[in-house]
Amino acid sequence: MSSDEGGYELPLRLLLGFRSIVDEVHAELAERGHAEMRPMHGFVFQAVGRVGGRYGCTAADLGRALGVSKQAAGKHIEALERLGYLRRGHDPQDARRKVYTLTDRATDALTESARAFDRIHRRWADILGADRLAALEEDLRKVTPGDLFRFDTPNWFGVS
Repeated sequence: MSSDEGGYELPLRLLLGFRSIVDEVHAELAERGHAEMRPMHGFVFQAVGRVGGRYGCTAADLGRALGVSKQAAGKHIEALERLGYLRRGHDPQDARRKVYTLTDRATDALTESARAFDRIHRRWADILGADRLAALEEDLRKVTPGDLFRFDTPNWFGVS
């Protein structure tokens, strides 16, 4: 890209890189028994695991983490519970409070996706060179926020 083409190509290339990696991971997940997995589900799993604490995550907790309403979070929860990825329980300190935790099926999906991400990373290192890929990652750390897990990223596309 020449400097007179404008800066719009950079975000589009970054998005295409993200999309190609995520699409490949989901193709591998489908081959390994997780065909119903969608990119948003990974954000939900990460949020449940990180904000849920010891006893689990409520729909309100998940909604805040994802930047969506409690009702929208509830729809994700219902779908993932039906698919066997989330388990409903109760907070031992407040039985009225419904909490959700990841099932073994969700843990398996996360393990398989981590393996796929690692394979893709190794392939990119082979294509670009390990030093160039490491430099790219270091440069991106310099120009992006420090918090890797922005769970609200998928919802950000829908904000008007």
